[in-house]
Amino acid sequence: MSTLAIIAIVIGVLIVLAIVISAARRASHRREFQQVQTEAQHDDAHHHRERAEESRTEAAIAEERAKRAQVEAELDEERATRREQELESER
Repeated sequence: MSTLAIIAIVIGVLIVLAIVISAARRASHRREFQQVQTEAQHDDAHHHRERAEESRTEAAIAEERAKRAQVEAELDEERATRREQELESER
């Protein structure tokens, strides 16, 4: 074989090797990116679940406050009625 043919074969092998290494790196980067993206999506879903739970808790607290306000209003109404009855009975 001539020296030129050997050099051409070596260069060809090096080019093919560089292409294979480049493809492997791209595939590795793609997998890593997909993994990071998947983790980010899981984190996002977790964040939305936490916010939903916080909203439910706030709604429950608001509902409890509304019930207490209703009871207080009813008590104030009863007190006002009793007071009016006391005033009428004093006349």
